[in-house]
Amino acid sequence: QVQLVESGGGLVQAGDSLRLSCAASGRFLSSYVMAWFRQAPGKEREFVALINRSDSKLYADSVKGRFTISRDDAKNTVYLQMNSLKPEDTAVYFCATGGWRSSKNENEYAYWGQGTQVTVSS
Repeated sequence: QVQLVESGGGLVQAGDSLRLSCAASGRFLSSYVMAWFRQAPGKEREFVALINRSDSKLYADSVKGRFTISRDDAKNTVYLQMNSLKPEDTAVYFCATGGWRSSKNENEYAYWGQGTQVTVSS
């Protein structure tokens, strides 16, 4: 199976930046789609961004223009650069993978990391 480990979360002020990392191991292929989701207190998990085997990217409207997803295949690692952070970005951020299909639906992803907390103060 695939193991995913997120890191890079923390407590920042509005307007600051963070870069999250997701390291994959196990039966993971660099051709797999990698995605970021987040879940805020009292809210459903929501799609944030994904990157596929062709390096094509998709973003949620709420983060478009502020967040950038990228990957380093040599390190089996995916990154989420988050700029101009807002209090509403506060959530636990999860990375996920499961195959070659690009999807904003969390049910399409079989493997998930443990999550990393991002807290943005006003």
